[in-house]
Amino acid sequence: MTSSLITEQLKQLPASPGVYLMKDAAGNILYVGKAADLSQRVRSYFSPGQNLPYKLKQLVTKAHEIDFYVTNLDQEALILELNLIKQHHPPYNVRLKDDKTFPYLKVSLNEEWPRVYFTRRLEEDGGRYFGPFASAGSVRQTLKALKKIFPFRSCSKAITGTDSRACLEFHMNQCVGPCIGAVNREEYGEVIRQVILFLEGKQEVVIRELEKRMQQAAKALEFEKAALIRDQVEAINRVIEGQRIADVTSGEQDVVAFAQNKNQACVQVFFIRGGRLIGRESFVLQGTRSEEPIHIMSSFVKQFYSSAPYIPPLLLLQYPVDDQAAIEEWLEGKRVGRVRIQVPLRGNKKRLVNIVANNATLGLQQMKLRQLSAPSALKAALEEIEKELRLPHTPSRLEGYDISNIQGKGAVGSMVVFDQGRPKPSLYRRFRIKTVEGADDYAMLQEVLRRRFKRSSLEGKETSKADTWSVLPDLVLIDGGKGQLNASLAAMKEISAGEVPIASLAKENEEVFIPHRKEPVVLPATSPGLQLLQRLRDEAHRFAIGYHRKVRHKQTFDSSLDTIPGIGPKRKRALLRQFGSVRGIREASIEELSSAKGMSTKLATKIKELL
Repeated sequence: MTSSLITEQLKQLPASPGVYLMKDAAGNILYVGKAADLSQRVRSYFSPGQNLPYKLKQLVTKAHEIDFYVTNLDQEALILELNLIKQHHPPYNVRLKDDKTFPYLKVSLNEEWPRVYFTRRLEEDGGRYFGPFASAGSVRQTLKALKKIFPFRSCSKAITGTDSRACLEFHMNQCVGPCIGAVNREEYGEVIRQVILFLEGKQEVVIRELEKRMQQAAKALEFEKAALIRDQVEAINRVIEGQRIADVTSGEQDVVAFAQNKNQACVQVFFIRGGRLIGRESFVLQGTRSEEPIHIMSSFVKQFYSSAPYIPPLLLLQYPVDDQAAIEEWLEGKRVGRVRIQVPLRGNKKRLVNIVANNATLGLQQMKLRQLSAPSALKAALEEIEKELRLPHTPSRLEGYDISNIQGKGAVGSMVVFDQGRPKPSLYRRFRIKTVEGADDYAMLQEVLRRRFKRSSLEGKETSKADTWSVLPDLVLIDGGKGQLNASLAAMKEISAGEVPIASLAKENEEVFIPHRKEPVVLPATSPGLQLLQRLRDEAHRFAIGYHRKVRHKQTFDSSLDTIPGIGPKRKRALLRQFGSVRGIREASIEELSSAKGMSTKLATKIKELL
């Protein structure tokens, strides 16, 4: 219900451009927004019958009062909105994580002997700034790559040119040694100029200049100097080769796309200069729940480019932005040149946006995985599993099992182990099914479990610490439903392992079955316990599938060649190494087959006839 204070404030709102702030009863700022018409925009939140998204309904419920600032222009409102969001971090705004402390790479042109270093302060001091980067690690990685190519100084000491000896970097050809007077200011300035050209994406210019210097050094018989320059050129060419993804387009542009998951979004920005990808950064947006893609994209573009020291003439976006004309005008003022915003629908530019969007999706998956792997998240997941599955204590060792076969052929089983919620690949085990004929997954599971627990010390026998089979799991997880669970439990009881806790996870509805309970345990999709069980189940499935493919490949190869007289294990291996597969052998000519190790024309002819 709208507070009486807000009802009165709505009457006072002017029909002017400006910024509005919604506050709760304690005066905390909940949301900051901008509007071309304050009266019309703010009233729209509180109009009866308005179909608002869930997030905005919550905002309206909590709002107790409204404050506002009137501006002369839309662009002034945009800048004020940005500053207020950065200052107050309102919980209902889409906002960049850690946007106050973006790291940059700085070239200190304001110094007599410029340095290249990491900074978080963007100042108008005559230096050149590159960024913003998503993290300090990104800056340090870039610095490390630059240092391998360009011999600029990395120290902060006063340069007099009279030091008695140089540091180790000089002897490693990673610094030109201004401290000992090995170069003058003009020569050192040339190194810094090449660094800036490189960071601007103008590597071809640097290569042309270096090649010219290399030829001059060679003509002057300065072969050591020429070799160092050659190594620089090769290093830059390796960097260029890694930037070919952007060959589908030309010129200077940034490409922006994101992937969203509930209240977070992962945004990827590809920086393209001279038709090549010179860098990419991944950023996290918070507060995206129930937000439309157009609003998420608008929020990112405004917040990111408010801190960017360089803006290209073209932004390729996955989604359009609100107030495109106002944002373009604002960006043009920062760039001092024309800036266009495009949302490509077809062609090379659209393909490039799709590549960035795919990277954003992968980045979001990795971000979720890191969050799930955090110690606090794993502890919560294990405690939830203990409670919901009625385990005697918090599980430490989890074992997951799965079967893979095609109508009973090439049947294999897998066992994977998670320790304290994390995979332990060194403890994974594979099983070839030996006693089951035909497609009987229940019997195959039983065979795997019998073989696994027969190896365990179930009666307190002393075993070596190196015997990993002797360690019993705190939970066995089977891929399947009630039937797989009952079959597995019967097999474990046969070999006196019935006291080991067991559960099954059915893929269709993600239901968890446990013994002595008719109804499944249903956990929310957001449950950390369920997500950990899913990871265990999926890892067992992946491991089983991989082993099954390997077995099938070997069986196919063996069955095709074992019928040919004169082809034994050594010749089979030689043929496989040379032609890759049975299909490759079948398609090879007699001459090609006879060239393999240990082969003759007679044997090659036999293979062609029989395959």
